[in-house]
This record gives sequence, C-alpha cells and structure tokens, in this order.
Amino acid sequence: MQNPAPIALFVYNRPEHTRRTLKYLQDNLLAADSRLFVFSDAAKQTADEDLVQQVRTLIKQTTGFKSVKLIERQQNMGLARSIITGVTQLVNEYGKVIAFEDDLLASPHTLTYFNEALNKYEPEDKVMQIAAYMFPIKPTQPLPETFFLRSVSSWGWATWKRAWQYFETDINRLYEQFNEDNIYRFTVDGTMRNYWNQLLDFKAGKNDSWAIRWHASVFLHNGLVLYPAKSLIENIGHDGSGVHSIIESTYRVHASRAPVCYFPENIMENADALAAVKYFYKHRKGSWFKRSRKFMINKLFQLKQKIRRS
Repeated sequence: MQNPAPIALFVYNRPEHTRRTLKYLQDNLLAADSRLFVFSDAAKQTADEDLVQQVRTLIKQTTGFKSVKLIERQQNMGLARSIITGVTQLVNEYGKVIAFEDDLLASPHTLTYFNEALNKYEPEDKVMQIAAYMFPIKPTQPLPETFFLRSVSSWGWATWKRAWQYFETDINRLYEQFNEDNIYRFTVDGTMRNYWNQLLDFKAGKNDSWAIRWHASVFLHNGLVLYPAKSLIENIGHDGSGVHSIIESTYRVHASRAPVCYFPENIMENADALAAVKYFYKHRKGSWFKRSRKFMINKLFQLKQKIRRS
C-alpha cells in the first residue's frame, strides 16, 4: 500500500502498557511501511519523572517501523492538549493520521483496516472518522463487517485534515448549537446520557476532554464514523493505571485476528448496528449487585493508591 497514514502515539508514564502497545503495533502487516510519531508528555509531578523517562528510553529503542520520531514535551500538556496539537501537526503535514494511546492493543490487521478505509472514504465529506474499537455488542442478527454510526470513538481512530478542520475546541460554540432534539440524537437516542453529561462537565470545568468536543463537532456537522463489527482494538487501560481511568470490565473485548474485507458503499447509519449499540448502552451497567461490586472495588483501589503515595 502506498503512503500509509502516519501513526500518532500519545504516551505518558506507563512503560509496560506502552511496551505492549508498541509490540502489537509492530506485529501489524503495515508497520514496516508506517511512520510512527510518539508524543511524550512531560511529568506533571516529581513522582512521575522516572516513569516518563522509562517510557522515553523505550521509544528510543523502538524499531520495526519505517521511521520512529519521539517528540518530548518539556512541560506537562495534559492528554487533551497533547492529542489536539499532535493530531493537528500530522494532518497538516500528511493530510491524514492514525491515533493511538498507550493502552491500546491492535489486531495484526488494524493498520491495514485504517489505511484502506482512509483511502476509500477520503472523498466522502460525510465520513469524518474511522474507528477500530467496537463494544462487546450482541446483535440480534448478523452485521456486516463494517458499518457507519453517528458517534466517534477515542480508542484507536483515524481521520483526515478535511474532517479535523471542523474540530471546534470552544465548548460554548458547541453548546449553543444543541437543542432538545439533537441532544436526544447526540446521546444515541437517549441511551448514553453520559455523552451530554461529559459535555456539560467540560463546560463547567470538571473535565478536560478532547474527545467530547470532537464527538460534538462531528455530530453537529452530521458526520458519520466507520466501525468494525468485531473490534480491532483491545483497551488494557481499565486497570486503574491511567490518569483518567478506573478498574472496569464493561468494555473488555479481545481484538479480532481476522482481516476486514468489506466496506459499505452507502454512506448512512446502519440501523441494525445502531440497535445493537443502543441495547449495549442500556444494559451496560448490569444489575444493582454488579454496580455495587464495581463501586467497592474502585473505592478499595483508590484507598490503596492513597496509602501507597503517602
């Protein structure tokens, strides 16, 4: 394949997660033809400095790609600013980008999927993102290998400069474009209220999410996102190790080992896939017992972390 998209990998202070992410990317069929750009954020606190340096040392020893460039931030930027500036830099230079974080394990076919989809849908303005992760859905009938949905994904994704130019970082400009009807659609017909809550929390200064602003930007431009029916990404970050993560098993999947051979010609949301995702959202929290157990596990984990730091 000619001119594979550059890979932007965003890392911080998790050397073992980063090592595994790199290993799975190296096993991809297009790795040797792909440029890897690693954006390493600086330590936010003194306790993180050694781990940040371990990650940077690991990157400097990395091979298996067409090229590897390490961008070492001198001050802590935080994940949102790091992703926004890194993606903007690469789409401006290459016209497209594949984005990874340091806790995502790829299928051997993930880079091929990304690049084939980027090439196929580059002329289609309505397609604004390619996603590689899919929830552990249980559709009532077989789904096509890939399909379109209205919501973006932040766990392994790709886009073009033509779409990224519509990314609105000003939360007030986004907020003022919503009304009751499109809030309903934005929350996947009311099944994922967390999307709207995240937007409100960002507006109130309670989070620093790049993803919810990108999600809103794509949605308000009537954009669609391509998804695989079987996930091509496994997220290993729900072990409490991330800055923004808790211990969580709801979204656990194993990356498919099969190549993707089908890409839809009709640029429209797939009704059956939408129904399966809505069912997953409605039932993802499980029983009262399951929710209580998860709450207690995370409280105990946070207590242990606090004791360890003290």
